[in-house]
Amino acid sequence: MSNSHIDNTNEARLDELTKALEEGTRPKVWNMLNHLRGAEIAQLLSSLPPTERQIAWSLVDSENEGKVLLHVNDDVRAGLIEDMETNELVSVVEKLDMDDLADILEDLPEQVKKEVLRSMDNQNRQRLETVLSYPDDSAGGLMNTDTVTVRADITLELVHRYLQLIGKLPELTDKLLVVNRVDKYLGALSLSTLLTNDPICTVADVMDYELDPIKVKTNSKEVAKLFEQHDLVSAPVIDEQNKLIGRITIDDIVDVIRDEADHSIMSMAGLNENTDMFAPVFSSAIRRGIWLGVNLLTVLLAVYAVGMFTDVLSKEVALAVLMPIPASMGGIAGTQTLTLVIRGLALGQIGKSNARWLILKEVAVATLNGIVWAVIVAFVAIFVFSQWYIGVFLGIALMVNLLCAAVVGFTIPFILKKIGIDPALAGSVIVTTITDILGYVTFLGMATLYLF
Repeated sequence: MSNSHIDNTNEARLDELTKALEEGTRPKVWNMLNHLRGAEIAQLLSSLPPTERQIAWSLVDSENEGKVLLHVNDDVRAGLIEDMETNELVSVVEKLDMDDLADILEDLPEQVKKEVLRSMDNQNRQRLETVLSYPDDSAGGLMNTDTVTVRADITLELVHRYLQLIGKLPELTDKLLVVNRVDKYLGALSLSTLLTNDPICTVADVMDYELDPIKVKTNSKEVAKLFEQHDLVSAPVIDEQNKLIGRITIDDIVDVIRDEADHSIMSMAGLNENTDMFAPVFSSAIRRGIWLGVNLLTVLLAVYAVGMFTDVLSKEVALAVLMPIPASMGGIAGTQTLTLVIRGLALGQIGKSNARWLILKEVAVATLNGIVWAVIVAFVAIFVFSQWYIGVFLGIALMVNLLCAAVVGFTIPFILKKIGIDPALAGSVIVTTITDILGYVTFLGMATLYLF
């Protein structure tokens, strides 16, 4: 199914739901919502203003509420649980899988957390505490402890009987994990191998010894890369002693990829991926206002740079008309290189071995574009303003700024990453500020030297 078709379906659902809410037909709203999956309901609720959202939320069946809370962002989740009773909320979240419960537990009221922990048996409480002991952005934070394990020395027939005795496998189980008597990971037995081999074979005869486990402290981005590169549906997680402690499934990786994409897009505008699109005006204004203030400071730097050339601007008005050109072109070129490098760093495609080649390539691209566009804008400026020096200085300024933009756009992400700042958050502001100032100073500086 194409993305456009999915988008159209979601838009159609939202329009239909909004119309039903406006008409006050609650049975229709109930029927629409509770025939959808939890993630689909979550998307619809996140697309509604607060008042309509609360009405729709009150009509969601209790068996769907846990999955809905799991898939909405932090701000929306806080609004949904605000009016829920403690016993209702406990009943909802304790039905979640262990890894899902760990994901939202910290967002729950303190009393609810205590009740959830109190309602668990010792085994499940220990499993939850194990997951919570690791950072959210690590393999340990992603994993679930619902592993089905077997020993290597038993027959496939015995494994089959064991599974029949269990009666139900955890979701997204495509393989059984093989361990020794002290739970050290040995390999995996896929369900297809189990079903297609002679029952008298032992697990050791047919198991996969090459499925590498994921260490518990591995960063979630690295985990996502491993799933992509090896086409995994699930993967075992081990501790420092090589003991099996859980597994990660593809649904968790989809969440990682989605969250990373949201973070990259929202950070470039100074926004948080967990922000509620329909949050109150005042709180939204405060959050955005802070970022606007940061950008104002950078604009003031550019204004100060222009202010140093008031004399030449008053003498030659054409300079004021043309000065945005090198600044704007440099900003766009720098942002292009910046985006390319940020993506490369995120995917692990840029390192010491290829960084030099890539920056030389970016400089070459900037040089080629600089020559072409410098000649074009220079001739246009000379034709329009009938001043040869204006066109020459504009072309030189454009050429210089595009070259510097390539270098700045390449180096800034590395510098920010080294000092612990997210390049996606601050990179574009820094690059555009530098290219703006450089464009103004180069163009107006040359004109000042010539005219004075």
